[in-house]
Amino acid sequence: MNIKSYIPFYKRNLSLAFPVMITQAGQIVVQFADNIMVGQLGTSQFAGVGFANALFSMGLVFCTCFTQGLIPFIGQSYGRGEHRKVSEYFTNGILLNSLMCAAVMAIMFWVMPFMHHMGQDPKIMGYAKEYYTIMVWSLAPFVIFYVIRALTEGVGNTKYTMYITIICNILNIFLNWVLIFGHFGVDAMGVAGAAWATFISRCAMLGIGIIILLSGKLYKRYLGDIKFSSLNLSQFKDVMKTSFPMSFQGLVEVTTFSIAGIMAGWFGEVAMAAHQASQTIITFSFMVAQGVGVAATIRVSHQYGERRFADARKAGFAASHISIALMALAGITFILFNDVIPYIFTQDHLVAEIASKLLYVAAAFQLFDAVQLSALASLRALADVKWPLITSLFTYYIIGLPFAYFAGTTFGLGPVGVWLGLLAGLMLAAVLFLYRFNKITKGFTTNN
Repeated sequence: MNIKSYIPFYKRNLSLAFPVMITQAGQIVVQFADNIMVGQLGTSQFAGVGFANALFSMGLVFCTCFTQGLIPFIGQSYGRGEHRKVSEYFTNGILLNSLMCAAVMAIMFWVMPFMHHMGQDPKIMGYAKEYYTIMVWSLAPFVIFYVIRALTEGVGNTKYTMYITIICNILNIFLNWVLIFGHFGVDAMGVAGAAWATFISRCAMLGIGIIILLSGKLYKRYLGDIKFSSLNLSQFKDVMKTSFPMSFQGLVEVTTFSIAGIMAGWFGEVAMAAHQASQTIITFSFMVAQGVGVAATIRVSHQYGERRFADARKAGFAASHISIALMALAGITFILFNDVIPYIFTQDHLVAEIASKLLYVAAAFQLFDAVQLSALASLRALADVKWPLITSLFTYYIIGLPFAYFAGTTFGLGPVGVWLGLLAGLMLAAVLFLYRFNKITKGFTTNN
């Protein structure tokens, strides 16, 4: 491999990735703030929010992955200069994602009565249901914002999303402080205050996104061709063929971690709180690497649309190199400061002790997560989505979760054993995703 030949690709990928990394990391900063502030309320409140997030994240990931099914089509159409098609895909995407979001929200509300039967400590259930209910309502504005984001990022502009996220994250953290603890004459709302802060900030995201879309000169050519009266059924089918596998693949991954969270809860509220703290920490590095992945999807889809096939392959591998470097730094940090980081979220020494052990496993996550994220993103750019879904079902459900169950319960390793199971599934997924991308693009030796 000639590293020198990759330098232009590193630069172009990073120029797109940096705003997305800030956007993704910004979401985690808010989650950090949520957990730090809720953690001050007590271990039961902290564990309750962790359990609620384990369930809520399933619907959230399904819907946001569904919106990402638009990006390959918008990106490839943009690369070919077919701007009218970009508008058509965006129009169809708004309607399709609105319908999907409504269906997912209905399912999420239907699940609520079953929360009491998932083996959790009864002390946390009141907090969990209170938080969960409000968070489900926040999904609607967030999904429509993500459709707008699919358009802006699909045509290669990642900066506007970054600006919106920074503004609304500051708003969210400020509202957390006001509503959780009660300031400026507002009664303290505790756990519910954290959820309402998220709901309000997500509504603000959508509002600002619409304003930028309507006022930005860059998007006038796309908005001018929007006609909801002429929806394209064939494009509906195209997007669904990509979006559904992407959604279910994302759902497989997040349900694996959510089920792992439920398993951790079997060992008590302390173990659940430790799992929540550790997962919040690794999500930060995950989101940064996912930002590189989004850039890979954009770059690979543009190059592929322009029939620059050799460049599409290099753009995908360049994303892997960048992700590995970033995640390696995160892994080293987790090892060096594993005894310190948990105290950001809790002053409970028992929680911190378990979390510090989980961070050793999390350090090993990093390199494999880097590879699987970038390889998967590059496959999505090529609209290759069915094979990754089947691979995820095998690696996470057939390998990862059974390993987690037996290591945690049968072999008595507790939450550490659960996390070792997650690591096993992640390692295998990384190898298989990279193998798939390499196999598909092996013949991409020229630009035609």
